[in-house]
Amino acid sequence: MEKVDILLATYNGAKYLEDQLNSILSQTYSDFRLLISDDSSTDNTKEILEKYKEKDERITVFYQENNLGVIKNFEFLLKKVENEYYMFSDQDDIWKENKIEKSIQKIKETNSDLIYTDLEVVDENMNVTYKSYWKLKGFYKKIKKYNNFESLYLNNFITGCTILSKKELIKEFLPLPNTSKFVLHDYWISLVISQKGKIDYIEEPLIKYRQHKNNKVGSKKKTDEMRNLEDIRNLFITVKKEHFKVFVENEEKFKSEKIRNLNKIALKYFEDLEKVKNINFKNWILFFKLYKYEEFSYKMQNFVILNIPALARILFKIKNI
Repeated sequence: MEKVDILLATYNGAKYLEDQLNSILSQTYSDFRLLISDDSSTDNTKEILEKYKEKDERITVFYQENNLGVIKNFEFLLKKVENEYYMFSDQDDIWKENKIEKSIQKIKETNSDLIYTDLEVVDENMNVTYKSYWKLKGFYKKIKKYNNFESLYLNNFITGCTILSKKELIKEFLPLPNTSKFVLHDYWISLVISQKGKIDYIEEPLIKYRQHKNNKVGSKKKTDEMRNLEDIRNLFITVKKEHFKVFVENEEKFKSEKIRNLNKIALKYFEDLEKVKNINFKNWILFFKLYKYEEFSYKMQNFVILNIPALARILFKIKNI
């Protein structure tokens, strides 16, 4: 049985932490180390961790003197990995009892470098709100049809708390970029590994993905609460601009000269879109190249909002009358 390192980053997570710890410690696959890094919590997270550490020798806890933030906290844990495989864990979810067992089985059967799974979305009281996170977010068809670097390139569909990957590949993606809230550790790791490694998935949800008011990243879209088209357009541009800026800043992680050049061209494209007021006639071919793997409706919605905002304003107004 291969031993697994589970990396759990905590920060003021006392309300739900015990549920998650119990779900991990009761897994059907028991040969693991649970490495926990607490990011200077100010609630009673530390007391909970100390209690569980005393009960189970598989647990090792590190306490950060200064707040690192979620990305650098996970980076700290990644540097502590010793075993062949590692997994990420959030502090407020619940793992189904066979999550580790099924993930290990899949990565070995498929000879993959990274495995991820679907999630079941639940509310803070564990009531199921969506049976499939992939279907909720519109990822399902893209995952089933493509599931490769090219389809990950523009938008992430791999959730960090579902990942199982190999220690030998950690050096490929460290250090983790920490300059944009729109390029998180799970996206960066999946993107870098998928360039030359094999990624695969388990369609079954193996996590109860708890949604509550304190979630850093959740199932809701930022645009759901926006009532102004200009705010939506600015968000679309900002996300992609920061996205490609991170790629350009870390170009050594991209193995292909073609992709490194595309990163720079795409960054310039989104920077130029910021100056467009009514219609952009430039680089439409580039847009459709970047959005090639997206669903048709998503692609066309983005095309109009980004390149023909004058038309988008009319359509947006009609929709909200």
